[in-house]
Amino acid sequence: FISTVCNFMSHEKCLKNVKIPCSCIAPSLVRVPVAHCFGPLGHYKRKFCTVCRKSLESPAFRCEVCELHVHTDCILFACSDCRQCHQDGHQDHDTYHHHWREGNLSSSARCEVCKKTCGSSEVLSGMRCEWCGILAHAACYIIVTPECTFGRLRNMILPPSCVQLFSRNFSKLHCFRISENLQTESDEDDDVDGSTQGSAKDVQISTDSSKQTLKIFDGNDAVKRNQFRLISVPRIAKNEEVVEAALRAYYINDDQQEYELQTFTQQALLSDDVINRNDAAEDSNFGSVFRESIPEAWIIRAKPKDEEVIRIYPAWLKVGMAYVSLRVNKDSTTQIVIKEVLPLLGRQMECLQNFKLVEVLMGSKQVQRMVLDNQELILNRLKDIRKTSIRQMNQTRFYIVENSKSIVRVNLFVGGLPPQLSPEEYTNILKDELAIKTNVVSVSHVYQAQGAVVLEISCFSEAERIYMLVKDTTVNDKPLNAVVIPEVMASKIPQNCCPLLVFVNPKSGGLKGRDLLYSFRKLLNPHQVFELTNGGPLPGFHTFSKVPSFRVLVCGGDGTVGWVLGALEEIRHKLVCSEPSVAILPLGTGNDLGRVLRWGAGYSGEDPYSILVSVDEADDVLMDRWTILLDAEEPAEGAENGIAEPEPPKIVQMNNYCGLGIDAELSLDFHHAREEEPGKFNSRFHNKGVYVKVGLQKISHTRNLHKEIKLQVDQHEVELPSIEGLIFINIPSWGSGADLWGSESDNRFEKPRIDDGLLEVVGVTGVVHMGQVQGGFRSGIRIAQGSYFRVTLLKPIPVQVDGEPWIQAPGQIIISAAGPKV
Repeated sequence: FISTVCNFMSHEKCLKNVKIPCSCIAPSLVRVPVAHCFGPLGHYKRKFCTVCRKSLESPAFRCEVCELHVHTDCILFACSDCRQCHQDGHQDHDTYHHHWREGNLSSSARCEVCKKTCGSSEVLSGMRCEWCGILAHAACYIIVTPECTFGRLRNMILPPSCVQLFSRNFSKLHCFRISENLQTESDEDDDVDGSTQGSAKDVQISTDSSKQTLKIFDGNDAVKRNQFRLISVPRIAKNEEVVEAALRAYYINDDQQEYELQTFTQQALLSDDVINRNDAAEDSNFGSVFRESIPEAWIIRAKPKDEEVIRIYPAWLKVGMAYVSLRVNKDSTTQIVIKEVLPLLGRQMECLQNFKLVEVLMGSKQVQRMVLDNQELILNRLKDIRKTSIRQMNQTRFYIVENSKSIVRVNLFVGGLPPQLSPEEYTNILKDELAIKTNVVSVSHVYQAQGAVVLEISCFSEAERIYMLVKDTTVNDKPLNAVVIPEVMASKIPQNCCPLLVFVNPKSGGLKGRDLLYSFRKLLNPHQVFELTNGGPLPGFHTFSKVPSFRVLVCGGDGTVGWVLGALEEIRHKLVCSEPSVAILPLGTGNDLGRVLRWGAGYSGEDPYSILVSVDEADDVLMDRWTILLDAEEPAEGAENGIAEPEPPKIVQMNNYCGLGIDAELSLDFHHAREEEPGKFNSRFHNKGVYVKVGLQKISHTRNLHKEIKLQVDQHEVELPSIEGLIFINIPSWGSGADLWGSESDNRFEKPRIDDGLLEVVGVTGVVHMGQVQGGFRSGIRIAQGSYFRVTLLKPIPVQVDGEPWIQAPGQIIISAAGPKV
């Protein structure tokens, strides 16, 4: 058997075991409506659409939070049953139930109950819990205990009951801080094109002359947007058959007797008057629909009724599904409905004024709520919804809600402001640039060193206005950025839970970042995952500032790790957990720090779940960090008449190594090449090839670096041998895994460790020597070991710190241990 609505297939003998709801009734079974978070269009191989169950050949959408995949023209019919990742004042849960999502499992997936395989790459089959990840057959998942414990990763997942986010006016992409790619330039246009082309693809236009194809609109809204679906029916079809086909095209399983078709010609489409036209009575005769001139399009309309039964859901249920049914007639107003519903819910003693009736439209992209006026006639309201769109009636619910003074608190992180100003000065800038209303907007946190503030806003529309305006605002030629921040309620976090804060740099290492972002959002709570291109590490640390104990995972190269550690150093005093442990998923080219800490030489597509398990099992070690003070004594080049000011002293942090001379020069050339053509530098192999090429061009150089610099270690002058490069190393890995210090024991120096408070100083004689070190044939020239260094530059010399190169003017460089170890 095959379902004529959603293409579900079943053997005759299996029909009695079918537990999967059809797409047409799925919305009515949703416990708590939560909209999806659709990213940009993409190609998803071997995946199936959850609405029509067919495979996704053309570009399609997927939800960035749960595993829902849909065709462009099925998106309107997707059920708003995404994961509940935070509380938004509409519900609050303390116990968790499994959140089941059907299908798109790998063919090796095994059922938790019967232990047989339950996945398939041929059809949509099998179920997976979105939180704990257990898998089961559609017939077996009913037996699994309903409560979810979050599975193996429970200690690192931020429980949704601990996160609060008032998100009414923000799209899901904004709530989860997902940067919108250029592909989603306009939602509306996507929808229109999708629905017309998509449906044409669905009903292969029959060449069979006994059939014909019709355009069907489901209401005035579809007419305005020119969104129709195509149906194919026999030329001699009766009216009822066409109505039934039209309802199925819109995933509606109501009785076709309650609906009728109205003809709709192209001229009418063009005139605005169609919306106000009186209900035409052209289809009163029940003969064959088709006469000589066939209309180009039809609209489905609901026949008017004198009374209906509606469901009312009480909003105070902790985990809701229960509802009461109520018969309404043409005199029933909102107030009468509330009065009749309260006794059915055992609240007859309470005052009617304490309750309101809320209409909820469960759209797949946004769940919209509207409080109904007390005098509104319910039957008229239903009629209006059906006139707008019959499909919308299928996705509309009524909730009875207690009038409580709801507190609105939207937290907005605004970065890119000038650093080191007072809270008053920041407020004044925001007043000037964004015209903020100080009666509803206050500055709750100020990060002066980073030039960032957190705004607390008590009005949804003002929050939305500021968010949109910030995107187009610059202060001192620097663009501002805004991030919607969730509130983590630290007191609710379970005792043994140590949530993981994940930072991903999507630009690192071959652009694998976007897939990792998706995987981590899916495996954890998306509010734990931060994209570093969207405001840097600060929004993440601010969100977790009250969490008593957390750990950090940084996905990126060594530069990204340094960026996050630097931000942590600056904000440490504002965190309750001031020394979180940091794990690394190496995405860069060199990844020396990742190698030393045994996270591997670079990510090559391992399963993100197993990476999280490794993070959970990893041990903590301490590591030194170093502060480098660069004080140029001579003015920067290009000064007029030589009476320019010298550059102000610059301070940088170092985790891995700092190089002067040839090593920094190669870095600088590579850096320039990458800035000229960034598109080419998306694979580690290509990046290393460019390094080699740059190095070969410098083989013949003879530099006398030892004559151009002086070195003092722990207050003692050190005589330098004849070298071309001087390198200070904190970790036993340099230049993508080479051992520069060497392993043989040496009576003059202690064995290097990453937490001994000492730096090793090594010299290299040139490109050839560096190549031999890389190949493992030689090590560098050991020069010194110490905890305080002063280097005097007599000429401008290339310098690099952790892979960031520049030319340093003559002057002093002082290297000393930074604050506490990390």
